[in-house]
Order: sequence, then C-alpha cells, then structure tokens
Amino acid sequence: MPELISKIALEEHFSAPGLEPSINDVAFFDPEVLATIEAALPELAEQRLRVMDQAGISMAVLSQTAPGVQAIGDAHHAVDLAHRANDFLHTRTAFDPARFRGFACVALQDVEAACSELKRCVQELGFVGVLINGATNGTYLDEPQFAPFWHTLEQLDVPLYLHPGLVSEHTLAFRGHPELEGAVWSWTCDTATHMLRLVFARVFERHPRARLILGHMGETLPYMLWRLDSRAAVTTLGRALSQPPSEILKRHLTVTTSGVCADAPLRCALEALGDHAVMFSTDYPYEDIQLAADWIENAAISEDQRIKVCRTNAQRVLRLA
Repeated sequence: MPELISKIALEEHFSAPGLEPSINDVAFFDPEVLATIEAALPELAEQRLRVMDQAGISMAVLSQTAPGVQAIGDAHHAVDLAHRANDFLHTRTAFDPARFRGFACVALQDVEAACSELKRCVQELGFVGVLINGATNGTYLDEPQFAPFWHTLEQLDVPLYLHPGLVSEHTLAFRGHPELEGAVWSWTCDTATHMLRLVFARVFERHPRARLILGHMGETLPYMLWRLDSRAAVTTLGRALSQPPSEILKRHLTVTTSGVCADAPLRCALEALGDHAVMFSTDYPYEDIQLAADWIENAAISEDQRIKVCRTNAQRVLRLA
C-alpha cells in the first residue's frame, strides 16, 4: 500500500459548550444525520485523532461550527461565549499542538471586543487566524464599523476564513423551496456574495494586506472570474475598482477543498487561482473525512500540485513551522 501524503486540513469543526448547533438552527438537516454530527463535534481527542491518522492528516485547524456567535443578538453574551469557546479549544488541544491548531471565534457584535479577543487568541493562545460564520446579525464585513477589525487582521498578519452562516433573509427565489437552504445552495450564494461585497466595496484597497480563505472550492467564484471582469467593466462602480475583480480575488483569496471532492472543480480552482491558492480540507464531521482523503490522494492533478494542496500551501498561508 503506498504511503499517504501528510495532510493539513483547515476547515475542521468543533462545538464549544453553549454554541452547539440545534435542529432549530439547521432545520434542513435530517435529524438522524444531525444527531451523528452533534455527537462528533465536541470530541477533540481519541476519536478525532484516530480518523485523522487513518486519513493521513497530520494537523487539523479547528473552528467553532456554524452558526457560532454571529447570530446571537445580545452583544455581551456573544462576546462571553466567544471567549469561552476559544478557551475551550485551547484547553482541549494544548496537549498536542503538533496535531491541533485553532481559528479564533470572535463576536463582531462588539468590534472592539472582537479585536481584543483576536489579539489574545493569536498572541497568547497560538491560534493561526479567525473564522467568521457569515453575516453578524445581518451585517456584512464591508460595512464601515468593521474597519478596526480589518486593521487588526493586517496588524496580526493572519487570515480570515469566511465560512457560511445562517442567512438572515431569503430572496423570493427560495420561497417554497426549503430544500435549497443551507449547504445545498443558499449558503453558497450568501458567502460568495459576502466575498464580492468586500471586493466591490473596495475593502482590499483600504486593507491591502488582508488575506481571506473561502471553503467549498471557493463558493463557485473561481468558475466566474472571466464573467465578473467582463460585466464589472461595463458598470460605473466596476470600472472604479483599481483592478479587475479577478485580480483582486487572486491577490487576496485562498480556497479550500472542504465539502467538494471532485476533480473538475479542483482543476478549475488550480487553474483560475494558481497552484499556490488551493488547500485541502474535509469539512469534518459534516463530510466523510476518509472519502475526502482518498479522493485527494487519487485526484487527477500532478504530484507537485497534490503536495501543495495537501500541505505546503497551508504551511505558508498559516505560517506553520
């Protein structure tokens, strides 16, 4: 049997006490499926290490699962839960820092508190970035009040993983079709739109050192680069950008394979964004960790690309030793 490539996976979820997802949050899940997922989320030791070893994953970067703190209305409560979630993750994984690292959970309901918590997580707890589960009570990260958060990201030089969260409002296109909610489609629409808001609001012109990560093979954006440039070029606001949208995305965006185990979108992302901009992830426990590992081991890409996707790109992006 050939030796497995050593992999780093960085959209791997856990749940801290008080932030467990419920059937009310994710009503589109089959309750039996959700029950299995809920049982796996808080476990950060033997079971998780066993499935990682079987899949050849040497390190998992863990993040609080959606909806996290982004949907909590009370700012003080959200700040407190984020702090507790980060302490929970640090305590539960400190026994083996070679195998586990963390993305910070921060409550942007209070931007100043979120900046302070991110600094604590990076500078004191050794976390390698921050993950945000979608809009915070319907507010997106291009809005002016979040400028201090972007400054903090640049100061710390860590990436922001922009992950789907609960969608506060659905367009009429979804009316009568709840099967399109969540990971089937609405999360992709919302997260890709969130990223494009940052581009067209010129967030990256104001924060040129900001770095973003999108999961799920880039939420369809690698597939759309040419059309984004073509259509932006015929709009007044699009022409006001300092660069075409594709160039801004290529400069600031890295994507992961989480939840997409198929060769065609992988090759598209590699060609559209570059070999340096795609990283392996499994979306555990929402997806089958072994299936994801077996797929990337056999995907129809070059061995040099496979090593970059599985390990070295993450080492560079997350500044892992």
